[in-house]
Amino acid sequence: MTKLAIRRALISVYDKTCLEELARGLRGAGVEIVSTGTTAARIAQAGVPVTAVEDLTGFPECLDGRVKTLHPGVHAGLLADLGNPGHRAQIEDLGIEPFGLLVSNLYPFEAAVASGAGPGECVEQIDIGGPAMVRAAAKNHASVAVVTDPAAYPELLAAVRAGGFTLEARRRLAAAAFAHTAAYDTAVSSWFASVYAPDETARDTGWPAVAGAQWRRRQVLRYGENPHQRAALYESPGGAGVAQARQLHGKEMSYNNYVDADAAWRAAWDFAPPCVAIIKHTNPCGIAIGADIAEAHRKAHACDPLSAFGGIIAANRPVTEALASQIAEILTEVVVAPAFEEAALDVLTARKNLRLLRCAPPAGGPAVEWRPVTGGMLMQSADRIDAPGDDPAGWELRAGSPAGAGVLADLAFAWRACRAVKSNAIVLAAGGATVGIGMGQVNRVDSARLAASRAGERARGAVAASDAYFPFPDGLEALAGAGVRAVVEPGGSIRDGAVIASADAAGISLYFTGTRHFFH
Repeated sequence: MTKLAIRRALISVYDKTCLEELARGLRGAGVEIVSTGTTAARIAQAGVPVTAVEDLTGFPECLDGRVKTLHPGVHAGLLADLGNPGHRAQIEDLGIEPFGLLVSNLYPFEAAVASGAGPGECVEQIDIGGPAMVRAAAKNHASVAVVTDPAAYPELLAAVRAGGFTLEARRRLAAAAFAHTAAYDTAVSSWFASVYAPDETARDTGWPAVAGAQWRRRQVLRYGENPHQRAALYESPGGAGVAQARQLHGKEMSYNNYVDADAAWRAAWDFAPPCVAIIKHTNPCGIAIGADIAEAHRKAHACDPLSAFGGIIAANRPVTEALASQIAEILTEVVVAPAFEEAALDVLTARKNLRLLRCAPPAGGPAVEWRPVTGGMLMQSADRIDAPGDDPAGWELRAGSPAGAGVLADLAFAWRACRAVKSNAIVLAAGGATVGIGMGQVNRVDSARLAASRAGERARGAVAASDAYFPFPDGLEALAGAGVRAVVEPGGSIRDGAVIASADAAGISLYFTGTRHFFH
């Protein structure tokens, strides 16, 4: 495909990473450089000839730099379609020379917001001339190449030295440029609607009238939940989580692998001590804490070894050789952890298909969760174990004797583990580990029976947590019949009195939290 040689470039960048190297490379390839403000000054300091934009336009930069490039001498040079004889004739009559290249990136608006800057300072970081130039060059990609990312400078210089970009390459660059300005505008509009100019409802509720986000495709997956469904992984720019994890070994991750790995990762990091969560179909087969990560895994696996077969394992500590040796004995699809010891990698990479993900520890997690529904989406603040009712010190004893320190610690563990279980959720625990889990049932008594049946004899003397209140005494009675000694639940049912009476009759210590943790 015919290349378009680059003879004249306009450079206007806030992020001046590798600017001098870029300017020297362009000049060395015979490209004339026009630039703005501090960008032009840096280029000149590097000893590279440069024409200041005010010398081009005959008009000085003004209004503290708000107006630099908003001039026909700039935009006609970016927008002239050189394949159009009329455009060529007009710019010749006007004495305007066309540009073959624009290198530009924008004011750091998102960084200003993230820094906690005040509204006035954030407004000053709303770029006007930059997006206008980028969009102009991207629209006119038939005649102009546009680069917005310093990481692309080596490719840019290689293309210039090789005779320019092909039309296909210019289209690709234009697509990246439009994505760049779209993400920028989305960030500005969302912030403006929520912080700087909220409507009455937004002021009252905290939910903006307009919400937007952008995700970038990271990987095309083999298929979705089922083989007949297409799927891809997208990541949020600046995000930190399973979508950004680095795969160290194993088969390509699937859609279901990512869904389950995320569920396991969230569950493991609900705990401060060494913790392992084993997940199948987004529900835990076992969660446990231990003196070290290998002990945590042994305890988690013992909860339900049958279901753990082919599961996803997440650890909130680096994987040690001891843990790796335990995992190697069990068919496992994915292991996700913040790090892997070299000896652990030696053990686990012997399993050809085992996927190993290294994922940075969560930095607080997203404040808001999005969920698509037909025709739109739902947004909610993320459910975390940080409500007043999540602290055992604030629980209300409603039946039985006060629990001793060991029993109370198991109740606190069960309550935290309960957040990771799909509703209706019942978790039985002992010794810092789940011993029986009932999840996803359409009534709570079935969940209680399922948890008790999975625990078997381990239910005797264990504790239980329920993610929501018992609507009838039958669920608690099922736990009492299995030998559970203490229960924690939110309370709030119109039949709380009957549930309390059943707990008293069974000699069960019953605590109310006042907080619910539904997980649909």
